[in-house]
Amino acid sequence: MKPHDTDVDIILRIPGNWADPADLVERMPDGVELTPGGLVLPDGTDLEWMPLLPDDQFAGIFRSACRTEARPEELEVLDSYSVNIALTGPGGSLDAARVMLRAGAAIVRAGGAGVFIDNSGVAHGGHDWLEMADDGGSDAISYAFINIIRGQHELWTMGMHVLGLPDLAMKNLNDQDDTETLVEVIRYLCESERSIGDGHILADEEGARFRVATTTGRVFDSDSPMHNPWGRFKLVSMREIAESN
Repeated sequence: MKPHDTDVDIILRIPGNWADPADLVERMPDGVELTPGGLVLPDGTDLEWMPLLPDDQFAGIFRSACRTEARPEELEVLDSYSVNIALTGPGGSLDAARVMLRAGAAIVRAGGAGVFIDNSGVAHGGHDWLEMADDGGSDAISYAFINIIRGQHELWTMGMHVLGLPDLAMKNLNDQDDTETLVEVIRYLCESERSIGDGHILADEEGARFRVATTTGRVFDSDSPMHNPWGRFKLVSMREIAESN
């Protein structure tokens, strides 16, 4: 369940080289309205937007944050961008994230180079973002918004609160299998939209695999877009538990 008195905002930044606001408005897809008051999607959803001035750091941050390298034409727009469109909307569920996927896609279709997500520090080129928005499934949404970070001793996620879930961590085994395992757990939670808590057991057809335990980790201030009000849990291998007993 969502923590009491807690709001989660999804914040996207979409760079483009529009000549002026009128240029952006004219290039918006049919059915999407951009006014000084908000971005209105065809279903009537009204989201906040704000133009941000370019700086000399964002393009480099975007490039390094891309899951897969953006296309040359997208990077060309990124390198010459004249404005960053910041889109803000409510998060905390799969449906809310799906809305923001569509909203970001509208700006990309109007000439945006791609999308950077403040909540997770991950970015996608415009073509990839449009594919995920057209898909709209739980796998596409989790891939779009959730970042997996490999530390020296631990793997952990960032951005799970966008979907209304706690962030996860697990032991870093220094091979691809542990990343794939974490991805499997993320997919399971997104598909089932189930909540987890301390002591829960995660299992598959082969039996129990992990025990969920509360853990501490990198803590972001409550006003940070990376702050997760659902907290952070560690996946402890049942084999590891058995071997320690």
